[in-house]
Amino acid sequence: MGHNRPDYGRDAVRAYIRDNALMWLEDYRVDGLRCDSISHIRNVDGSSDPTRDLPEGWSLMKWINEEIRERMPWKITIGEDLQGNEYITRSPEEGGQGFSSQWDAAFVNIVRDAIVTPNDDDRDLHRVAETLTGIYNGDAFQRVIYTESHDEVANGKSRVTEEIMPGDAHGWFPKKRATLGAALVFTAPGIPMMFQGQEMLADGYFSDDLPLEWQHAEQHAGLVHLYRDLIALRRNLAGHTRGLLGQHTEVHHINNDDKTLAFIRRDQSGPGDTTIVLANFANRTHEAYTIGLPRGGNWRVRFNSDWEGYDEEFGNFESMDTQAEEGIYDDQPFHGSFGLAPYSVLIISQEPD
Repeated sequence: MGHNRPDYGRDAVRAYIRDNALMWLEDYRVDGLRCDSISHIRNVDGSSDPTRDLPEGWSLMKWINEEIRERMPWKITIGEDLQGNEYITRSPEEGGQGFSSQWDAAFVNIVRDAIVTPNDDDRDLHRVAETLTGIYNGDAFQRVIYTESHDEVANGKSRVTEEIMPGDAHGWFPKKRATLGAALVFTAPGIPMMFQGQEMLADGYFSDDLPLEWQHAEQHAGLVHLYRDLIALRRNLAGHTRGLLGQHTEVHHINNDDKTLAFIRRDQSGPGDTTIVLANFANRTHEAYTIGLPRGGNWRVRFNSDWEGYDEEFGNFESMDTQAEEGIYDDQPFHGSFGLAPYSVLIISQEPD
């Protein structure tokens, strides 16, 4: 027996998809849309093979983004393509799909590997440095960066902490290296993204039929505080880390032997703007680690991920403010030394003028 099915033409289907997108933005007033797996809309296999491209899929996403930009240009649209295709976020006038931003698979794969790898000597900081500066179309905010998403923590995969030490996700090593990854997410160029429960050290794997264990938020209140501090610094709420909102990133220090790196973030430059991030990817303490600084004066430690207030097992290793000394170091005209704990991150800046 046959079934009477409506005959949806191509144009009707395209209009239906567009109208649903606009409904969420206009009627339900969401701030934006994230489009899932758009690589499978624009390509038969979801790959970068141009011989398998679907031109109508590409034009569909372009059309929807053009409609959104015309009617609600302040809304954000994010594409999950994961192929590193800069045309996903290029404007339609330049042949792109017109998404505001896209998930960056390179960042999550490289940074997650660097913090999950058991042996310090096996971490490749040159790869980390490369992905820290990898942006699309010259715009730092055309990529979404993260260490956990529903894809990375399910389907046979686990949370970062669980990957670091299976069965002991709340131990010292998982906490230290997971917070190292979090600090990079909030200081590297891009739109930082957290996954539910990450800030309270959710362990195991993610399943949508398992609720969050909210007692972890109380057990790890200090780590929740750490994420809150990183968010405040990333948003420049105190007025002395404007560089984290800027377009400029320079990895000026890479020490692949000691597994440390430092990078400079700038918006307009100057005190209160230029921000230095120093990261230690090894289980090694440095009493006075020297890096180059772009100008003289006093440099203040705004964030030290080893603070015992974040976790009672952290070492609370002293990282003091430093007066810059004249002399070229890391191709910078000044330099200074900071105490640096194992698997820790410092965020450093000057007082605004």
